[in-house]
Amino acid sequence: MTSVMSLENATFVRPSTFYINGFYNMPHAKYYYIFMCFVYAVTILGNSLIMGTIYLARALHTAKYIAVFNLALSDLCGSTALIPMYADMLLVENQYISYGDCLASMFFIFTFMTMQSFTLLALAFDRVIAICFPLRYHAIVTKTTMIKMLGVMWLFTLSFISVVVVLITRLSFCRSTTVDSYFCDHGPIFRLACNDNSPNRIMAYVYTSVMLGIPLLLIACSYGCIGFALYKISNGGERMKAMKTCTSHLILVTMFYLPITSTYITALTTYIHPNARIINSVLTQTIPPMLNPIIYTLKTEEVLQSIKVLYKQIKMNLAIKKRCEVQ
Repeated sequence: MTSVMSLENATFVRPSTFYINGFYNMPHAKYYYIFMCFVYAVTILGNSLIMGTIYLARALHTAKYIAVFNLALSDLCGSTALIPMYADMLLVENQYISYGDCLASMFFIFTFMTMQSFTLLALAFDRVIAICFPLRYHAIVTKTTMIKMLGVMWLFTLSFISVVVVLITRLSFCRSTTVDSYFCDHGPIFRLACNDNSPNRIMAYVYTSVMLGIPLLLIACSYGCIGFALYKISNGGERMKAMKTCTSHLILVTMFYLPITSTYITALTTYIHPNARIINSVLTQTIPPMLNPIIYTLKTEEVLQSIKVLYKQIKMNLAIKKRCEVQ
């Protein structure tokens, strides 16, 4: 049911539901949604492992791993907000979503995606201080500093995304309510409005700058400083050792920003088929959260060592418990 309100001489239309279009005439699309469910299962296992390891291992109770924990939490919650609801919706072909649920979904998806970007920036800060100011690292990058930094990022993100979503409620949808995306995406929704959507358009540009442009620029500057600091190290072995501490973070940054940036640039310069855009966007939002914990486990010696220690402790505790039951 659509609610209609008369505002002076204009008619304000708020639909009861939106229709999520998903893929357009794409054969075997259901197999793609099933693949997304597999990606989600791996994401849950991997990020839960990283969070559990950081929580249980005292050696990982440092500023850097507070940020890694926050990244894993954002990855897990972001995938949970996106994949289960929409995979189920599109698999059973019930593609209608209520107005309220749509706005709530938009809020959570964009909140966690923004926090993924900001957390990568926090990790870049950790690396630039560790390499450029090694003697002052423990004085500057403390657990308190990292918690405050992430706290400010969360507060800013929640406030900003709230404004983005609230501005949708001022729009009237008197024509189509079909969203040409795979979720309640901000751009495809505000473009459906009959009334003035210029505030929403401005916020879309601001969001792109805040979520993508500014963090990426600051990360690039931080690695410029790191590169200069590494250049001044005369010992080749020390230089390689310092570079290895940045490998995991660089891979995560590349996986997160490269697909998003390429999609935006391509969209501005040429026509992209809706299905191609949707596939690229889905992979951008779901594959990095799945791979992030795998990369940190394989590329970070501290995490691997902590997992081995925890495994031995659990194995020992089970053996002791078994002996006690036998006796």
